[in-house]
Amino acid sequence: MGITELLAQPIGNLADCVRLHAAERPGHVAVVDSRGSLTYAEFDALADRVAAALQRDGLQPGASLAICAAASIEYAAILIGGLRAGVALVPLAPSSTPASLAGMVEDSDARVLFVDADVLREIAPVKDNIQARLIGLAGAPAGLAFEAWLAPHGSRPQAHAIAPQQVFNIIYSSGTTGTPKGIVHAHALRWNQIRRVQESGGYGPDAVTLISTPLYSNTTLVSFIPTLALGGTAVLMPKFDAQRYLQLAAQYRVTHSMLVPVQYQRLMARADFGDYDLSSYRMKFSTSAPLSAALKAEILKRWPGGLVEYYGMTEGGGSCVLAAHEFPNKLHTVGKPMEGHDIRLIDDDGKEVPVGEIGEVVGHSNAIMAGYHKQPEKTSAAEWRDATGKLFIRTGDVGRFDEDGFLTLMDRKKDMIISGGFNIYPSDLEGILQQHPEVLDCAVVGVPSQRWGETPVAFVVRRDGATVSDDALMAWTNEQVGKTQRLAVLELVDVLPRSAIGKVLKRELRDGFRPGRPLD
Repeated sequence: MGITELLAQPIGNLADCVRLHAAERPGHVAVVDSRGSLTYAEFDALADRVAAALQRDGLQPGASLAICAAASIEYAAILIGGLRAGVALVPLAPSSTPASLAGMVEDSDARVLFVDADVLREIAPVKDNIQARLIGLAGAPAGLAFEAWLAPHGSRPQAHAIAPQQVFNIIYSSGTTGTPKGIVHAHALRWNQIRRVQESGGYGPDAVTLISTPLYSNTTLVSFIPTLALGGTAVLMPKFDAQRYLQLAAQYRVTHSMLVPVQYQRLMARADFGDYDLSSYRMKFSTSAPLSAALKAEILKRWPGGLVEYYGMTEGGGSCVLAAHEFPNKLHTVGKPMEGHDIRLIDDDGKEVPVGEIGEVVGHSNAIMAGYHKQPEKTSAAEWRDATGKLFIRTGDVGRFDEDGFLTLMDRKKDMIISGGFNIYPSDLEGILQQHPEVLDCAVVGVPSQRWGETPVAFVVRRDGATVSDDALMAWTNEQVGKTQRLAVLELVDVLPRSAIGKVLKRELRDGFRPGRPLD
């Protein structure tokens, strides 16, 4: 059976794809990290040793394993080996607080936790509270070393069938708005994603994907998974660095990348960007946060290959896609709903709004999470049903469809500013600020106002060498917006607080803001 026949099956396992490539193209490089590389035959054998070790330790299909570490070949092998053993994957963010990390391990019922040395140091205060067995990666002195834990060379795990609704992974939300929630994805969801990308993503056996976002993120998995499923090569970066990214891209003749907007921003800001040969690129992707129209245009102008922006949620539901290279006049949008995806807009009462009006984005597709792990009430709160009972996932985003069916996002619903009874969308103000030649990055939030209830405040990072003052920049901005949208304060900052995946942490900006005077 070839890969085309395998993917034609109604359900399958990513680990089976890796096995198939190992048989058909054993010498082709599967994964690369800073220490070396493994061919598909070598990688498949390592994944077998992981799966056999998990089965030896009594992890049955449906059990879970957790991993918290920087991206590496071993990390990738644990993911594939876990799937081969039928075990649910729980990739965790190393940036989590020790208490949060311990809580997620407990919540997921993980039987084993793989950690590297950096994470081991971070979790020292709560190490005794973690019931999962610790396995140390890259020499981390945790419990048992990975090499010692592995099953012997040549070990083969017991095969078993994958059920469509069997858990593939539990991905925890960032926790930026409260306690992290475990988002459960079934094998059926991931299998459908692989089959869809096979047709539209341009991945294949000659693809070389540079993985520069962390492997615990769904953003990364939607690029990493199809790369291996379709026989390409995944080049893993343990941590993003703009110069190193460009060096690797040129060295490995990279064809694909999934980057978040702040990474694009840092890459395009480099004076030596044009010195690197990026002519091998076929497709670049962006997701996780809004990619400004100006930055899209700059990428299209200076970086070979296509640019595709995905809009969606880890929870699934509906997604939009914008092939920016095909629709240069729609760069202010996130594109149209993907084929088979039903996206609608609803008002505060849960009623659909007409085309052209603003509403909360809700979506339906065959890629919907199984729910939040052990949190049925929060699962229900994330759902909306139309008059026929059809299930949609609420995004919390506010948007508007244009006459051509392209979706423009306004903001997160919770970030919308209500000032004097008027709705102010921070993205509108951010879009104005981003047009100033000396502005590198910016964020606008609403803060309490004695007179208006809320009022907008901007935080701005200037480009290197910029001299514009905060007062001058605020005056320039306020000249271009309506009276109700005017900024009350503009603060110049060195950097905006961001999550590990690049999202601006607006709550931190709001909570940390201390005005020098009462705001009218």
